Amino acid sequence: MSDVSSDKAAGKGGGERFSSLGFIMSAIGSAIGLGNLWKFPYITGLYGGAAFVLIFIFCLLIVGMPVLLAEMAIGRAGRGNASSSFRNLASSGRWGFFGFIGVFGSFMITSFYSVIAGWTLHYALNSFTGKLYNGVDYNVQFETFTSGYSPLGWQFLILGLSAWVIARGVSGGIEKFNKVLIPALAVVLLILMGRALTLPGSGEGVEFFLMPDFSKLTGESILVALGQAFFSMSVGMGVMITYGSYVQKEQSLGKATVAVTGGNLLYAIIAGLIVFPTTFSFGLEPAQGPGLVFVVLPAAFSAMPLGAAFGGLFFVLLAIAAFTSILSLLEVPVAFAMDRWKWTRAKATAWTTAVCFIVGVPSALSVGGVLSGITIGGKNIFDSLDFVTSNVLLPVGGLVVTLFIGYKSKRAMEEAGLNGPILKIWVFLLRVIIPPMIVLIFLYSIGVI
Repeated sequence: MSDVSSDKAAGKGGGERFSSLGFIMSAIGSAIGLGNLWKFPYITGLYGGAAFVLIFIFCLLIVGMPVLLAEMAIGRAGRGNASSSFRNLASSGRWGFFGFIGVFGSFMITSFYSVIAGWTLHYALNSFTGKLYNGVDYNVQFETFTSGYSPLGWQFLILGLSAWVIARGVSGGIEKFNKVLIPALAVVLLILMGRALTLPGSGEGVEFFLMPDFSKLTGESILVALGQAFFSMSVGMGVMITYGSYVQKEQSLGKATVAVTGGNLLYAIIAGLIVFPTTFSFGLEPAQGPGLVFVVLPAAFSAMPLGAAFGGLFFVLLAIAAFTSILSLLEVPVAFAMDRWKWTRAKATAWTTAVCFIVGVPSALSVGGVLSGITIGGKNIFDSLDFVTSNVLLPVGGLVVTLFIGYKSKRAMEEAGLNGPILKIWVFLLRVIIPPMIVLIFLYSIGVI
């Protein structure tokens, strides 16, 4: 252990820095991806509505916030990428290897997450033009779209836009665009929520989402809520370590953690107040799984006055959320390449994005496409990558963070800026409570429990 050497390491990480507002906006942008606006509503529908939401909020406070703060503290103390920050603080290549798990996880997630982001752009365009509502069954439309090669074009577009922003730097690219996109996202959310809440019969959807019925809770729903709280905060994948390395010393990490968690939760709640009033208003089933967004909601928009416009706004909303998340995910391997091989930001961005697109091609073509017949453990390529990253790499990455800051690096712990009872509670959670909870997430995810 070498916390003394970390003072020297504090000069690493380049001269790029977020402003205080820019960091919070960018961190919120990373956290409020499709996990909140797409996955959160459908798993809420699957696992009982409001009671599930309350358990999710509890897990967010007990697991999400402490790990988020830990990752940001490691990044700012280590002043390196998601791998070298560990090495800088511990003077051990072993910890650098563990940190590389986050780099690899972010890269692989970007490769297939960009596929879904491309779908949202396609659906937004087809909604605004009215082509989405041509009378063809929405299941058939989705299967027809994903079975062709056009998803590759949309994936290429979203990755190209992301690379263009990242190549402009931290303050001139990532921060600048998040300062525009996050407020824009809020405006679109509020417009759609206002429309959803004024639909006939929307009250039933609001009740389902906000009035808890604890009889619907099961052990499985609690574990799913725990996993969603962990993953919705963008922890375990090196993002917040990388972003933390760009945070100025004057920034309060504790306040930033509260702001990011609050923004994350607020966006998730508003998303629910869009999805459930809309589905209940048109007599549709909220527990539809992933198809809720691409199959069920288009049916609702088609029956709604000005549905093409509102549907288009909804998919633009998803596209913006996906885009801000991809910016943070792609920055992780880009920062690693810059540190590891001393590449310029432009070169690191170009190479990382190109390889990421190539790696993502099989995923894009495996959801009904020419590679759909290839399975790994009964899952297509897309689902296999999703499973491995979400259920193996991210829990391992999160566990490494909690053990490192809880037992290994006093310097990173001090960087969090906590003291008194709050510090003791945080350390207790990281050392005693959160590690077994992460293990539970992992065991549940791989089907052991």
